[in-house]
Amino acid sequence: MSKGLEIRCYDYVNHPYEKVRDRLKRDALEVFQSATKTAASRARSVAAELHVDLGGIGVKADIRISVKDVAEKATDASSGPTTRLQLEWEAATAPGWFPLMKAELSVYPLTSTETQLDFLGHYQPPFSALGRAMNAVAGHRIAEASVHRFINEVAEYLRHSLASTRP
Repeated sequence: MSKGLEIRCYDYVNHPYEKVRDRLKRDALEVFQSATKTAASRARSVAAELHVDLGGIGVKADIRISVKDVAEKATDASSGPTTRLQLEWEAATAPGWFPLMKAELSVYPLTSTETQLDFLGHYQPPFSALGRAMNAVAGHRIAEASVHRFINEVAEYLRHSLASTRP
């Protein structure tokens, strides 16, 4: 099996790397769930949510995210500090009907007051040849749009939640 189809996207948070890193290390799942859930009653769910607008029609799916590993690389001669979260997600219901995403979310400083969120993910469309054909027609664009929106929502959530915790 190959690595799968690639999706890469990024956003930034206008807060120092240490604050963003610490928040994600402390409870990444809560950040993902809170960032993607719009109703307070749904925030208690164990799932996060992916959503995308397709021609004015909103499509959403609850997903189960797991953080498989968190690794920190200190500053060295060639680069600054980086925190990498190994993520996997699948649909919360009927996971066999949707792709399994395996991804790395890298977090690193851009400046002393800005932090980059850099997502690199790979997925396999379900249903073998039929899934590959559906992915070629529209599936990859849908997957890409939903991942971009997910990262944008996580960045936006971190911007606001970290601003409210400033001393």
